[in-house]
Amino acid sequence: MLDLAIAAEELTRVDVNVPTTLLATGLGLQPVIQHGSPEQKERLLRPFADDPEGDLLASYAFTDVAGGANFDSADPAGGMQTIARRDGGEWVITGQKHYTTNGTGWDKKGCELYTVVCRTDPAAGADDALAVIAVPGATPGITVADVYDKIGHRGVITPRVHFDEVRVPAANLIGQPGRTGKRIVTGAFSWTAALIGAACVGTMRAAFEYALGFTRSETRLGTVPVIEHQNVGFMLADIKMRIEACRYLTWKACHDFERSGGRAEELAIMTKVYCSEAAVDTVYDCMRVVGIASYTKELAPLEKIMRDAVVFPLYDGGNQGVRRRQLHDIFRHPGYDSMLAARGEGLPEDQ
Repeated sequence: MLDLAIAAEELTRVDVNVPTTLLATGLGLQPVIQHGSPEQKERLLRPFADDPEGDLLASYAFTDVAGGANFDSADPAGGMQTIARRDGGEWVITGQKHYTTNGTGWDKKGCELYTVVCRTDPAAGADDALAVIAVPGATPGITVADVYDKIGHRGVITPRVHFDEVRVPAANLIGQPGRTGKRIVTGAFSWTAALIGAACVGTMRAAFEYALGFTRSETRLGTVPVIEHQNVGFMLADIKMRIEACRYLTWKACHDFERSGGRAEELAIMTKVYCSEAAVDTVYDCMRVVGIASYTKELAPLEKIMRDAVVFPLYDGGNQGVRRRQLHDIFRHPGYDSMLAARGEGLPEDQ
């Protein structure tokens, strides 16, 4: 994960779209990687490992059209409305998902593999029925209904995908429904939470490097470069400290998450919240350094960087609807110790 974080930062400094597409494929495969049986890993991951071009796409079909923040609702009237019913040796899945990044595949006919978050019983809540099922993209009943037109991440395809009586073998269920299903969902999101910190750092770097170059070369009708002014220098110092803090928070979160086998989730979630919100603040501060030119498409790249950055707190489990609630739940556990994150540990196994 740390290797991937370093690569993601360098890629995102240049363009956010390619690393986001790679990250989304990683997210789609995480349920299999973290919780799949040996047979499932061989069958479902082998095509990605052996593909000579490396261009197979996976998609995490998590968010229902009505939302995803309360995916873990104990009340069966809420929670996931994508339902999988058992029919002999098959699961039959029906529901509508949106923000299924990579879900179009390259030809708008579907990706290589979806991991679909659903419930296996419409009359049961998440504690008993939440599940993740692997669905090959060529399975009949999958339709790419629409592609969202976003203000940023323009090269990342974000479709709405319908599953209409989609039949897959019963062996495609990852783990078991219920509490195990909840762990699978949160584990996948914790993996990507840590790595989004790297995307945020790369984005902040791009903005900072442009602003720094601007202040070194521009006088703005003055007699010395803008960087010679104390208020500009102090703003740049604050920006740079923020970038460094986010980088090392990301690296520790990735290291601890992998070393602990995915149990050290607290710092990963904090990384997503802190770095994503810091990225928006940082890009805006860089725009303030540059001034009104930063608001134009012709004179500066910062407007595009801001359009890409502003989604970081909103996607991949929104900071308000999902991530802070995850932290709240961790703090409420009787086995919680405030030094768990510092030590790189997770909650006790029985929690």
